[in-house]
Amino acid sequence: DEIEKAHPDVFNTLLQVLDEGHLTDSKGRRVDFKNTVIIMTSNVGSNYILDYQLKSADNADAGYEEMKEKVLETLRQSFRPEFLNRIDETVVFHALTADQLKHIVDIQLMYLNRRLVTRKMEIKAKEEARDWLAKNGYDPVYGARPLKRLIQKDIENPLAKYILEGEFLDGDTIIIDADEEGLVFEKEEKLVSV
Repeated sequence: DEIEKAHPDVFNTLLQVLDEGHLTDSKGRRVDFKNTVIIMTSNVGSNYILDYQLKSADNADAGYEEMKEKVLETLRQSFRPEFLNRIDETVVFHALTADQLKHIVDIQLMYLNRRLVTRKMEIKAKEEARDWLAKNGYDPVYGARPLKRLIQKDIENPLAKYILEGEFLDGDTIIIDADEEGLVFEKEEKLVSV
């Protein structure tokens, strides 16, 4: 993760692994990397991705190749050629779309529901709440990483408080909506058949 922050010794070690396919430690022990995939991430050139995202909000493909070339050029300026020449492929990701962010929201809420299963509780987020979470849980620089903290702060913490106060009980389904002030919680009314 963020290979550009690695110590120069890490690069020297990676050069040996990428070039020879094995690593030998100071005691002569050898580790084989024959069937290993090494994935490295970097934020080098992320400013170009950010600019691209802001300019192409409506058309995801507009200017992608130009942005990609700028990112790759920045990569070439930031890393030694002997290191880059040993990398098989460089992938420049597209910025997240609104639909992808909502999908990430759904995944995070699914994880929360799995934790609530022992209480036979379930949360259901309305479209407005999902939109609010996607908008407020995304940062152009950090991506969707702040979303987990937002869900903890604005859903898990209030939910725990409501449970402790007896407002929500085991077996309840909680509907989460959003208004201009933030998220709103309410208990789903159970239908009783007569």
